[in-house]
Amino acid sequence: MARLYPFRALRYDTARVDMAEVVTQPYDKITPAMQDAYYAASPYNLIRVILGRHLPTDTEADNVYTRAAATLQEWRSEGILKEEPEPALYGYAQTYTVPGSTAEDGTGTIRERRGFIALGQLHDYADRVVYRHEQTFPKHKSDRLALFKATRAYCEQIYMLYSDPTFTAEQAIFESGAAPDLEITDEYGVLHRVWKLTEPALITRVLEAMADKWLLIADGHHRYETSTAYMQERASQLGVDPNAPPSITATGLPQPAFPEQAMMMTFVNMDAPGITILPTHRVAYGLTGFSGREFASRAAEYFTVTEIAPKPSGHDSDTVALLRRLEQHPGVAFIAATGDGCFLLVPRSAEIAPLLSGLSERQQQLDVTQLHKVVLEKILGMSEETVRAGSHIRYLREASEALTQVGSGEADVAFLIKPVTLEQMKDISLNLEVMPQKSTDFYPKLLSGLAMYTLD
Repeated sequence: MARLYPFRALRYDTARVDMAEVVTQPYDKITPAMQDAYYAASPYNLIRVILGRHLPTDTEADNVYTRAAATLQEWRSEGILKEEPEPALYGYAQTYTVPGSTAEDGTGTIRERRGFIALGQLHDYADRVVYRHEQTFPKHKSDRLALFKATRAYCEQIYMLYSDPTFTAEQAIFESGAAPDLEITDEYGVLHRVWKLTEPALITRVLEAMADKWLLIADGHHRYETSTAYMQERASQLGVDPNAPPSITATGLPQPAFPEQAMMMTFVNMDAPGITILPTHRVAYGLTGFSGREFASRAAEYFTVTEIAPKPSGHDSDTVALLRRLEQHPGVAFIAATGDGCFLLVPRSAEIAPLLSGLSERQQQLDVTQLHKVVLEKILGMSEETVRAGSHIRYLREASEALTQVGSGEADVAFLIKPVTLEQMKDISLNLEVMPQKSTDFYPKLLSGLAMYTLD
């Protein structure tokens, strides 16, 4: 089953940089405005490596990927980044307020998500060690592969879930109550704490606890699939078995048979408290001749349609009111916000059944599947390929931003949906099925730059 490894991480020298100024959110959550802010925060901000700026003068020899590699090497030469002297695991805790949970007294729900950073061996999905839960975008994978081949470094972790009701790994990592060696509060107010763990006996205890586990990708499908393809490519070049057993170091700890066989991951127990999944709302734009009233009329063939609000403004009070209306409705439902009004759509089972034929019962029961198959594909006429390519569709965490885009005319319609549950995701994944892309939004995100794994 799962093979995990400690590693000698490349880390920022905290005597040379302010960590809060150099770490970032994951690359796929960075907007152009965030990119600019990261560039301005520090000349050593990781943005220059994971999501650098494209320039009009880019060439094959000088481009965003070659500059990322040169920057990483320069920081290593200057001592801004230093390799740890010994292999380690890294305990990682995130304390946060659940978005949208603020009560009338101004307080919100506080949660802490605990896990640890290690290397995880890469497997084909067919091996049934690592499972996925959603579709990916080909463009994103080609971008990450080009960056990885240039830098030969993992500067970001992917987020892996596993199941262990006994909490063996967490107890081994966090039972001492030791102070963390790093604390950072990010731009969302999330407190990130990291513990460096080098004791061989502790590391062995954690690795043994994980040896019989399967893994489920929460965040990082593109990077995982890219890395697996590259691992297989390198195994062929080196003439080695991609599943070759680990070698054992002088300290008795395992390491990958070859560097590309593993990548950096954060492992979180899905049986522990602290996991939050947010919905990812959809916004459709550039639809020729779109009319909110006409859409509602066409939707009535498959849904019970109720007008619940006028044209959306994106103001907090309007957003909260719409989301509360959605949450109060049991079962599958979503809101279509248009310039002509906001409509609650509740599916009529008999009418939508023919459009969901061919899908498993577990897939048919997902809000996001019904939205894609019935609304996007049937009513709006978008092909599955068009949606997957991201044409005419944007994916947004913030409902207020989605409503604002409709209110300003930047978008034609916003679809507000409920989040997928952890049990639904697990059920889909372990039955070798996938949800539509961007079906889940695990919050908070893992910070990039806390630790790095370099292949050279």
